[in-house]
Amino acid sequence: MTHSITITLKLFAAYQEAYQTDELIWQLPPNSPISTVLDRCLQEHPHLAPWGDRTRFGRNLDFVDPDTPLQDGDEVVLIPPVSGG
Repeated sequence: MTHSITITLKLFAAYQEAYQTDELIWQLPPNSPISTVLDRCLQEHPHLAPWGDRTRFGRNLDFVDPDTPLQDGDEVVLIPPVSGG
């Protein structure tokens, strides 16, 4: 029985600046919703809070809803809003 799953978190923009890396490997409880990843980022780096409500979620190259459950081996991307035009 698996007690945790491993995900790869790809970081961009403000998230990448906060962690000073472009990729993290995290252990999470099985079937955690993808929003758990954002929640943990905001706990570890509270100054990212302004991005929280505007961040989109990607899992394995697809946009997904915040309540999408994660599976072992998933690649997760937090996509902050992009400015420019």
